[in-house]
Amino acid sequence: MHATTPALPPETLFGVAYYPEYHQSDRLEQDLDLMVRAGINVVRVGESVWSTWEPRDGQFELEWMARVLDEAHARGLRVILGTPTYAVPPWLQAAYPEIAGERKTGERIAWGARQEVDYSHPAFRFHAERVIRRIAGRYATHPAVIGYQVDNEPGLELLHNHGVFTGFVRSLRERYGDVETLNREWGLTYWSHRIDDWSELWRPDGNTSPQYDLAWRRYQAEVTADFISWQAGLVREYARDDQFVTTCLQYPRRGVDDRTVFEALDVTSGNPYYGMQDRLDASKELSQPNYWTTTGIAGLFRQADRLYSSKQARYLITETNAQSIDGPACNFPPYPGQLRQAAMAFISRGAAMIEYWHWHSLPFGAETYWGGVLPHSLVPGRVYAEVSEIGAQLKQLGSSLDGFVPDADVAILWSNPSRYALQFMPPFSADGVADDESYEHVVDAFYRGVLDAGRQARIMHVEQARELGADELARRFPVLVAAGAYIAADDDLALLREYAAVGGHLVLGPRTAYADDEARARVEVAPAGLAGPAGVMYEEFSNLEAPIAVESRVDARIPSGAHGGLWVDGLIATGAASVASYIHPRFQDFPAVTTNPHGDGRITVVGTVPDVALAASVVASAFESGPRSPFSDAGLPVTVSSGVAGGSRIWFVFNWGWERQILTVSSSVTDAVNGAVISSGAELELNAWDVRVVREEIEEVR
Repeated sequence: MHATTPALPPETLFGVAYYPEYHQSDRLEQDLDLMVRAGINVVRVGESVWSTWEPRDGQFELEWMARVLDEAHARGLRVILGTPTYAVPPWLQAAYPEIAGERKTGERIAWGARQEVDYSHPAFRFHAERVIRRIAGRYATHPAVIGYQVDNEPGLELLHNHGVFTGFVRSLRERYGDVETLNREWGLTYWSHRIDDWSELWRPDGNTSPQYDLAWRRYQAEVTADFISWQAGLVREYARDDQFVTTCLQYPRRGVDDRTVFEALDVTSGNPYYGMQDRLDASKELSQPNYWTTTGIAGLFRQADRLYSSKQARYLITETNAQSIDGPACNFPPYPGQLRQAAMAFISRGAAMIEYWHWHSLPFGAETYWGGVLPHSLVPGRVYAEVSEIGAQLKQLGSSLDGFVPDADVAILWSNPSRYALQFMPPFSADGVADDESYEHVVDAFYRGVLDAGRQARIMHVEQARELGADELARRFPVLVAAGAYIAADDDLALLREYAAVGGHLVLGPRTAYADDEARARVEVAPAGLAGPAGVMYEEFSNLEAPIAVESRVDARIPSGAHGGLWVDGLIATGAASVASYIHPRFQDFPAVTTNPHGDGRITVVGTVPDVALAASVVASAFESGPRSPFSDAGLPVTVSSGVAGGSRIWFVFNWGWERQILTVSSSVTDAVNGAVISSGAELELNAWDVRVVREEIEEVR
């Protein structure tokens, strides 16, 4: 980190990834003029073309970027300068084939894509350092450069190279001290896996031990974090005090822990891509993948809140959809209005920059059909016009969002170790195949429930919650969801108990607290460490091959038609009240939802993966009154998001559908874009795929 973390500009940054070197003719000045007319104020450059910076070993060509930066600066455009280390030049691959990453021991990744390299290898590091120093040394003082992006979407591969494995064994020796401790902690008596010397530890390729795998995954994340921290250190030797250093993440990557990788960086950056067209229609339920792209409104917002979670601070979006995303068989450009909706959705959850990938659609390469702001013709069209509209509105908003903090009344715990563990031993399957998105299925079910209950979520890493402490957690967030938190240390269990004891409402979901920090199933009554305070236990659990309907018990508010899916914990109430039960000849013996007072708070246990109706009802029931907003009649397809900046609460109101929506304003607000006052009792109109931003003066920040 810098001695003082560089401040982000007070106005929202709005821009594109820009590659003038990808054009077939010189369009630099024409492109930059079009950007300025569209309200774009920042571009990201340089991160993809090591072979342009250094076409031959030791021969550097740096001056081509000077004109790009000069022309950008002349137009008032800020620049984020990338280091090109994720795309290795052919000469380096040919000279040092041993730097190729290995997906399996001894099986090198074939060259021809990107990120094929073992970035811990000394030969790679030598050449990477050389090009980084040349680029940073040449351009750090350029007035256009406001920050640096080191590498790009790191953590794509789990590296099985010899040097990585050697480092892994070394890390185990440092942690456990001797092999007897490792044998005991990992349970290596099983299947005769006890080792007598560190040299006997087997390679990860055929590993079946979840304890080994969790340690291996954690080490892979450390390798990635070390690589990014190393690059950041090099860049900071040249960077000015007012220039930030970041990297951009694709969050589902298996070789990265977002929290730890950003510890050495000034600001979080990421690349949230999302399904457009009907995948943002609130009236439709489409079962599409939720991996590097997401489906649905909740998927869009969950990506935004994951970005905020990495540092619990505002963040930069370095890439997101401009037109169609993915290959030539996935052409779903946004409906008119959806780009603006998505941009405002990200901003409403803490984005300080929206940057599209990318400026112009490419005529060649693997991403030919990843559409840019300009189509293949390079003639500005409908998407350019919508981007220009967003740029104009952000310009009108000016610095009013400086210091923006998104509202949240529900905290949702996120556990990367649990995600790793449930990828190795998935509790769910899809079409008969183990589903390594099992962790996301659990968390997303509750996250969707928060949104459908009209509440707002703050995703928080378990480690961050531990640092915050139970009292502060309960003060900030009246409801805390711990679902899918399979890996839980004793301190984590103590935190959850204390959170409820001091007045918070703790909601537990399937698989929470089942294993300890070594991924060992806890040898105690489940849910471990929480069964007594929750007034409920279970000893058996079952997968579900089809959803099961649930119904309310006395005084509960479970809607008709609610279901649980994928999983049933056989809950046995030992003092808790049953809130909901299954409509099933066997599973009716177990409550689906229970609740129990604990200290000054309460613990609610959900024994299944809830559908939207069940999850939303559980969240709504955790509050004594409904959500407060100036739009009391808002309901799907309308959603509301908010945050605080400069003594005002900023409300973002979305219409996720084709039908025009009219809301009644219950308290006076001001249109944050045009300054018009909207009096109490007046109507707020939302056209198809529309978003309105209004400001409400507040007396104190909650």
